[in-house]
Amino acid sequence: MGAITGTFKGFGVTFSHMFRKVVTTDYPFKPPVSAPRYHGRHILNRHPDGLEKCIGCELCAWACPADAIYVEGGDNTERERFSPGERYASTYQINYARCIFCGLCIEACPTRSLTMSNEYELARDNRQDLIFTKEQLLAPLLPGMEQPPHPMRLGDSEKDYYVGALDNPGTSAGAEHSPMGPGRYSLDEHPGVKFPGAEQAAGRSTGASQEAGAPGGSGSGKGEPA
Repeated sequence: MGAITGTFKGFGVTFSHMFRKVVTTDYPFKPPVSAPRYHGRHILNRHPDGLEKCIGCELCAWACPADAIYVEGGDNTERERFSPGERYASTYQINYARCIFCGLCIEACPTRSLTMSNEYELARDNRQDLIFTKEQLLAPLLPGMEQPPHPMRLGDSEKDYYVGALDNPGTSAGAEHSPMGPGRYSLDEHPGVKFPGAEQAAGRSTGASQEAGAPGGSGSGKGEPA
C-alpha cells in the first residue's frame, strides 16, 4: 500500500510541474540580465583625458585572497606618461582560473582604478586564455580621450586628477562618490580644483559672514565654510 501511495506522490510532483511557467532561458540568443551590482569581469578605468587610473601600487594583488592578480609597476617619465603621478602598471594580469570575484581588490584600490563589470561570459577552452592582460582589462577610449602615453591634460599634479574626479570621473562613473564633500574640509584647501556644490557652499559661507558682521549680529564676522 505504501509503494502505491509513493508512486502517486511521485506522479503528483511531475504533473504539478507540467502546468507551471517555463523558466528555461533562450541562452545564448537571449542571455539573462545580471543584477546591477553583479561581480563580473574587472575593468581598469581611465581618466577623462585617457590616462590610466592605475598607479601600479600592487595593493589589489596584496588584498587578493586567491593570489589571482599580478602587477608590475613602472616609472612615468616626462616623455612617456601613462598615469598621473610617478608610477603606473607596466604589467597587469588577472587569472580568472583563480579569481573568486570577492571584490576585495576593488576595496583595496586607492584610485578607484579597478572596478567590476556585469560581464560573466568568461568560459575558455584553454586555461592560458583565462589569464587576462592589461590590454584586455583596460577600459576602451571614449570620445575626447587620447591613447597614452601623453602629458597630463587635466591639471599640473595628480591631486588635480584624483580630487577633480568628483566632477569628471571618466570611465568609472558612479565610483567616485567620496564621503569628502563641501563642508568637510576648507574650500580653499585645494586651489584651482572645483568640487560639486562648492559654489553654493561658498555662497552660504559668504552669507553667514555678512550676517555675523552686520549690526546686531553675533560672532566676530569671520564666516566658516558651510
